[in-house]
Amino acid sequence: MPKPRKTTPTRLTQEQAVERLVDAATALLAEKGPSEIKARSVAEAAQVSTMAVYYHLGGLPELLQAVADKGFQDLARAFIGTPPSDDPVTTLFAMALATRRFAQDNPHLYDLMFGLSTRGSYRPVQNARSAASGQSGEFQTVYVHLVQACVRLVSSGRVRSDEDPEGIAPQLWGAVHGFVTLELGGHFIQFPDPVGQVLQPMMTNIFVGLGGDAKSANASHAAAIDATRQAAKDSA
Repeated sequence: MPKPRKTTPTRLTQEQAVERLVDAATALLAEKGPSEIKARSVAEAAQVSTMAVYYHLGGLPELLQAVADKGFQDLARAFIGTPPSDDPVTTLFAMALATRRFAQDNPHLYDLMFGLSTRGSYRPVQNARSAASGQSGEFQTVYVHLVQACVRLVSSGRVRSDEDPEGIAPQLWGAVHGFVTLELGGHFIQFPDPVGQVLQPMMTNIFVGLGGDAKSANASHAAAIDATRQAAKDSA
C-alpha cells in the first residue's frame, strides 16, 4: 500500500503547518509515548516533509515546547469548565480535581508539560516567539486562574486577611501536582479513595494552616466533588 503523499512546507501556511505538526505529535505522544516523538515519525503522521519540523518550528525541542503549550491551553480550558461556585474553596478544589482528571486522561502529555518524562524540558518561560510578541508563556494561561481564585479566597475571609494570594498559589500548585504525580506513578494504590483519603485531607490541612476552618473546608471540598460528578453525568 503506497504511503500517503507528503505535502511540502510551501503548500501550507505557517499556522496550518504548525497546527498539523502539533496535532500529530500530540496524538503520537498519547498513543505511543515520548520515545516515538521524532521528526520523521511526526512528519509522516502529519503528512508533511521531515524538513517541515525545522522549517516551521525550528526543530524537535521547539515542537515539544509547542505540544506542551497546547497542553497548558487545554488545562486552562479544563479550569474554565469547572462547575461555577461563589465559594473560592470549592473553586480551588474543583480545579484540583480538573488537574487530576486531565493528568489521568493525558498521562504522557502531563509528564511532558511538567518535565517528568525523558523528553520533557518544558519551563514556564517565554520562548523566542512569545517574547518577540510581548506575550507570556502558555503556562500563565493556567496559572492565572489559580492566582485569581486565591485572590478570591483571601477576600472572602476564609483564610487570614494578611495572607498573600501570590504566596498561596504556588503552595496549592505544588501540593496538587505532587499528589497527581505520585498517584500517576502508582504510589497511592493502597488507598481505595485517593481523593477522599489523601487529596482532600491535604487541602484541608493547607487551608487550616492559612487560618481557615477544617469543617467548612471539608464542606466546600465535598461540594466540589458533588458538582464535578454531576457535571460529568450531565456531559455524558
